[in-house]
Amino acid sequence: MKPSELKEGDYNEYFKTYIDKLANTSELLPTLIKQLQNFPNFMTSIPQEKLQYAYAPEKWTILEALQHIIDTERIFQYRAFRISRNDKTPLQGFDQDAFVPESGANAKSIAEMVEEYKTVRASTISLFASLDDSILKRVGTASNSPMSVGAIGFIICGHQRHHRDIIRERYL
Repeated sequence: MKPSELKEGDYNEYFKTYIDKLANTSELLPTLIKQLQNFPNFMTSIPQEKLQYAYAPEKWTILEALQHIIDTERIFQYRAFRISRNDKTPLQGFDQDAFVPESGANAKSIAEMVEEYKTVRASTISLFASLDDSILKRVGTASNSPMSVGAIGFIICGHQRHHRDIIRERYL
């Protein structure tokens, strides 16, 4: 599936920012795999002295932003799994700002964070590799909005890219 194949009703307008980050992306699975190959290198390239830096008061540190990427992928992967199994139960949203302080991100090393990312992303790849196009088009409800399984995969990729760009622009 390609981002251009998503249609109205596959995701809430809020997620358009993330989908738009993938305008030049071809297919979902290769994008997930490419990010697994590249993002750990980006993470380890961040200078140690910057990892607990926040660019403004009340903003996350880099480690907290990285943890947020991982936590969000876990949640969206779960949503994709439930919808892919044709679960019609509306899935609740989550408060990212409540999760971050509870994550313990600033006590983790970058090596621990990289391993956690790799584990979560490998699981995401395994899930999406098992789904055919008809399942990727399946729509459920998450955060009170329609969301297709394929859109969730692209949101995971676009969300990571969005935060990588913010880290580059505002932190480094």
